[in-house]
Amino acid sequence: MAQHARDGDGARGAGDPAGRRGGAADAGGRGLGAARRGRIHKRGHALLGRHAAAERAAGGGAGGVRRALLLALLLAAPAAAQEVRLPALELPVLEAGIGGGGGWLPDYPAAEQNHVRGIGTPFVIYRGELLRADDQGLRGRLMRGDRLGLDLSFSGAFPASSRNNRAREGMPDLDWQGEVGPALRLTLWRDKAHPRRVNIELPVRAVFSSDLSSTHYRGVVVSPELAFEDRDAGRRIFGNLPFLREAMGLRAARFRAGVGPIFATERLHDLYYEVEPQYARPGRPAYRARAGYLGTRLQFSIRVPLTPALSFIGGGRVENFAGAANADSPLHRRDWNTTVAVGFAWSLYRSAATVASSADPFD
Repeated sequence: MAQHARDGDGARGAGDPAGRRGGAADAGGRGLGAARRGRIHKRGHALLGRHAAAERAAGGGAGGVRRALLLALLLAAPAAAQEVRLPALELPVLEAGIGGGGGWLPDYPAAEQNHVRGIGTPFVIYRGELLRADDQGLRGRLMRGDRLGLDLSFSGAFPASSRNNRAREGMPDLDWQGEVGPALRLTLWRDKAHPRRVNIELPVRAVFSSDLSSTHYRGVVVSPELAFEDRDAGRRIFGNLPFLREAMGLRAARFRAGVGPIFATERLHDLYYEVEPQYARPGRPAYRARAGYLGTRLQFSIRVPLTPALSFIGGGRVENFAGAANADSPLHRRDWNTTVAVGFAWSLYRSAATVASSADPFD
């Protein structure tokens, strides 16, 4: 949905002030430099030449086999050196701080009006074995594997006042929304040399709305997504500016982009697009919404640790609603929506107890 802050997007994520892993990775070599590889190959060819001369002098017949084995080892060395896993990090089990953010968001999916909305709130990061609350959102880690994972995922959306929306004027306001449900992840590709991967993600969430005095069930939303994640984006984005990268810790910047369709049951479509007879007026006839395709979403987010305790978060989203199940609703006013959001997370407390993170940067 237009307002929904998907796990790890926008300003919802808490900070990861300890997410810096450059020193050990650099010392171990994230890949040999071109000059160093050249020196290795030159020494290798010289060594092969000396072996060949000695074998000719000795008249040995097995020299060809030894030369082939030595050459294979020399050629394999640079490739093997590039397949470096990031070292494990000792991270606090519990962190607490304050975060905030705001953005320019549509009032609801396919709305013709955007408004600036923001929020400031304390946050807690908990790195438990089965439950985690971190920059990827609140999630229960139900199943983990290299290719397949299952999490309990959460999301939400801002409220919108109908007084400030021409299409919904005189209708009930849209309340705060929350979503909860399982999310299946299948990894299609993973870079062996860098913390990058491509996933298919399938979250299925129940939707609830609340005005903080009562809560209502709003159906189910299914939003499969093809997603690209890079947990070391700063090195590639700012690799030619090492002074900036070192000063701001940009080697640990995290980038994510995803695209996919959204489907929802009738209850959620009712919330956005149904017009009950008592709210009908000229230009807004009564309308009964139906379940089905809601739209397609392209979104991205980036999170940059500026200091060990302070992180910047930014994101954006473009959504298309052409051909949606309720495109003929009088409340479906625009086929395209755009969202831009920025935020920060500042960690004020870290527990003395730590947990060793996996060498897997996506854990």
